[in-house]
Amino acid sequence: MRRLRRGSRQTPAAAVPRRRAGRSRGGWLALCLGASLGLGAPRAVAGDPPEPDEESEGEPADTHLPSGQKSTVGFDLLRCLRLADLNHPNVQAARARVDQVKAQLLEAHFAPYMMFSLTGGIGLSATTRGTNVFSPNTDQSITSSMGLGWRTSFDGIIPLWTFGKITSLWDAAEANVRVNEAGVEVARDEVRYEVRRAYFGLQLARQALELLHDAEERIRKAEADLQHKVDNEDGDPIDLLKMQTHGSELEIKHSEAEKWISVAMAGLRFYTGIDRLEVPEEPLRLARHRLGHVSRYLQAARLHRPEMQMVRAGIEARQAQVRQSQAGMFPDIGIALSAGASVAPEVADQVNPFTGDPNYFHYGAGLVFQWKLDVVPQVARVEFAEAQLREMMALDRKALGGVAAEVEQAYAEVVDWGKRLGAYRKAAKYAKRWLVTVQQAIDVGTMEEKELLDPAKAYLEHRYNALNATMEYNLAMARLAKATGWDAIAPDAR
Repeated sequence: MRRLRRGSRQTPAAAVPRRRAGRSRGGWLALCLGASLGLGAPRAVAGDPPEPDEESEGEPADTHLPSGQKSTVGFDLLRCLRLADLNHPNVQAARARVDQVKAQLLEAHFAPYMMFSLTGGIGLSATTRGTNVFSPNTDQSITSSMGLGWRTSFDGIIPLWTFGKITSLWDAAEANVRVNEAGVEVARDEVRYEVRRAYFGLQLARQALELLHDAEERIRKAEADLQHKVDNEDGDPIDLLKMQTHGSELEIKHSEAEKWISVAMAGLRFYTGIDRLEVPEEPLRLARHRLGHVSRYLQAARLHRPEMQMVRAGIEARQAQVRQSQAGMFPDIGIALSAGASVAPEVADQVNPFTGDPNYFHYGAGLVFQWKLDVVPQVARVEFAEAQLREMMALDRKALGGVAAEVEQAYAEVVDWGKRLGAYRKAAKYAKRWLVTVQQAIDVGTMEEKELLDPAKAYLEHRYNALNATMEYNLAMARLAKATGWDAIAPDAR
């Protein structure tokens, strides 16, 4: 079993930047959007994100599309992930490496039994008659009477017993295949995380743009009313300037959101290999997987993390190399086969077996052995292989500790962003009530338009923070999936 569930994997790089878990409140749109590209439920525990609130105070829940948007058919996240599995250069390069080592495995299986050679040639031969006692010809190699002669020979050894040299070679080659197959999983995990980061960043930028549109409409309406009062000398020009200043800031953030939409789309086009990519207008949705106890994810990482599989396969390869080095202390035993033929029509056949004859046909077989007696160098080779095995086992312990720390860090980030999301949603709900109350007071004439600025700004900020926390929670869950090798828990936007 390779995974608890690999989800939508088809068949596992460039280094990717690490993202910071926290965000500064200042310059919230630029910082949060700027980092958005790059890209059976267990019992719930503390820190799980709360379920989206029902529509309260006229505010749609986060799983609803902003007003005026409709979902269209296009490349959703699941399809983008599948395309990235097929088309990303890092994954393709990893698959090519697997093909290379599979070819080496095929060579290792057949090469020991294919140690045969066939040689031959053709050339001129002078006419030679007679026997070893008398010949009418001279010993000249070039005469006026010449003919063609040809010769061929076949030689080889079939190994019978190598004391484990061949089987150890097979074991090492098979382990190397498993190492590179796990390398494909590693490359795919990296690419999948980047695709999710770009996709969720695109969704965040689009929804932030909708929030900005809503805020701009409110600010423009309030600004028009205040401008009318200032023109009638019934309003404060300073309040008007303050509102106009904040309106200009919204235009700047509007431009930033459009920029990050373009950047995210460019990233998705690169990861999927599709130039004309259309992503449907969909809202950010919370990851469906409900967080369990951290021990569950630690166990999954030990069993299914590709890097752990690579280390285990590496240990098996080193053990096979140790056995192969130890087998080098013993001889190789096999059957030698030989056959040959030589034909020179211009040379007389010789019937005396003690006389060399260029016209012959022979064949033979025998039990042979070959024993390299370089004892001291062979002992050094065994010690070298054993030291490499100890090194790999130490790296296994290091990898196990590092993976556990990475899983716990990713788990803590999921818990943290779940708590933040609950707090941001609560703050956005209060800010919404504040905004509605002030708007109603302005409509009845008990408050002035300038009082709308602070609640509108607070509502916009907290609504965006809730959207950003949703994205960060999903990315934290994607990092947890990558850290455990359990891709099924990562959000797929379904």
